[in-house]
Amino acid sequence: MDNLAELLHGFTIAVTVPHLALMAVGVLLGILVGVLPGLGAPNGVSLLLPLTFGMQPVSAIILLSSMYWGALFGGSVTSILFNIPGEPSSVATTFDGYPMARDGRPTTALATAFGSAAFGALIGVILITFLASWVAQVALAFGPAEYFAVYFLAFASFVGMGGAAPIKTVVALAIGFAIAAIGIDTVSGSVRLTMGVDELVKGVSFVVAVMGLFGIGELLVAVEDEFHARAVSSKIDWREVFRAVGRLPQHGVALLRSAAIGCWMGITPGGPTAASFMSYGIARRFSRRGRYFGTGEVEGIISPETADHAAGTSALLPMLSLGIPGSATAAVMMGGLMIWGLNPGPMLFVDSKDFVWGLIASMYVGNIVAVALVLLTVPVFAALMRIPFVVIAPLIVIICVVGAYSVSNSYLDVVMMLGFGIVGYLFKKLFYPLAPLVLAIVIGDKAEDAFRQSMLISKGSLGIFFANKLVTCLIVAGIALLLLPLVLQLARLWRKPAPSTDRTTAEEKVII
Repeated sequence: MDNLAELLHGFTIAVTVPHLALMAVGVLLGILVGVLPGLGAPNGVSLLLPLTFGMQPVSAIILLSSMYWGALFGGSVTSILFNIPGEPSSVATTFDGYPMARDGRPTTALATAFGSAAFGALIGVILITFLASWVAQVALAFGPAEYFAVYFLAFASFVGMGGAAPIKTVVALAIGFAIAAIGIDTVSGSVRLTMGVDELVKGVSFVVAVMGLFGIGELLVAVEDEFHARAVSSKIDWREVFRAVGRLPQHGVALLRSAAIGCWMGITPGGPTAASFMSYGIARRFSRRGRYFGTGEVEGIISPETADHAAGTSALLPMLSLGIPGSATAAVMMGGLMIWGLNPGPMLFVDSKDFVWGLIASMYVGNIVAVALVLLTVPVFAALMRIPFVVIAPLIVIICVVGAYSVSNSYLDVVMMLGFGIVGYLFKKLFYPLAPLVLAIVIGDKAEDAFRQSMLISKGSLGIFFANKLVTCLIVAGIALLLLPLVLQLARLWRKPAPSTDRTTAEEKVII
């Protein structure tokens, strides 16, 4: 009941004319980010982040989160109308969304996708509403050892469940730790890894890093790709919209299963992309019409869209309650909270109740605004796909350069932003995951501080990480996740049949 009372108070904060206007602006910018190739939710949020420095934290997070919802919806538009996923998590939507639109049912495909996405987002927000404060209360009893155990579990989760090759995830985390270590050591006060550059004493700006990784990096990848957009009709038939949404309850099992998969992958670092592919694969296997998937099947749209939005929304739960982002976009938002002077974690629910519950309430309203605006603006944003990429690309570069310079009025930040762009490009081309890198940059120094404080308390004994049931369970769970890829690999080798040594030919067997 306390949560419901706090949520009602949050609605009084979120449902004001200025905040509703910010939601509309954020959703429209997000849809634009989602439909234009070469951009994406993490990139869009990171580009918008410097503009929020002078805003109140509640207003700033509402703007950024609304852009996030709009980007997720915008990625579905291009997936269905052009067979071009605007977001990585929208790739699975193209499998059945585009065939359905090509067969003359674009309105049905879009309405099914948006209705499913809204349901997935609603389940994710409900999860946050009822679990965030409980998780935060549990975390209030944490000491340095418990915090390190949670950070260790987060890093291990990326290795065991992140979807990328474990060794590549470890490399990404290691690079992120090295970047996070640049500057002044908060425990000893010594300067490290600055390579004689005085401006690096303050460390590497998170905003500069993400703008390079997601902005310039994605742009360099997009320059290599040729986007041949073959659009279908983007005209919306409102009667068909209501009919398609009304038929969604017939697929209740797929909706609930996909929402559960999405919430789980959002809380863990699997992320929206892994959630959408997993949900699509499971739906195809268990659906009675699985053999028709890929030809315009309704469940082939419902499953990835529901999981995608459920994962994207629920990824904010660990970010708010534990200070551990569940996705790359959540990591960018967490960096914004730190810049605004807020510390994500359990104390956020004690010191900044208005901020937390205003954000949670805005999630309910923001997703409704996103569904309405995306349906109204589909024809407009679909037309933007016909703008030559040579016009869009320079605008992205200008935004990134201005944003990087504005962080601290330093040309070094611009150079570092371009350097991070090259790193982001190489990561994409070599199939290295960016989310672990971003996570390590954001909380790598916190994990180091927690570990060193634990060592100081225990006088160098690792036994502090097994001193009570909670920290022991977290550490053991983290070790299990680290070993999970190795165990699965050994299991696959064990099941693999040994090559046959019987050289008897088929003719000889018949004779025998």
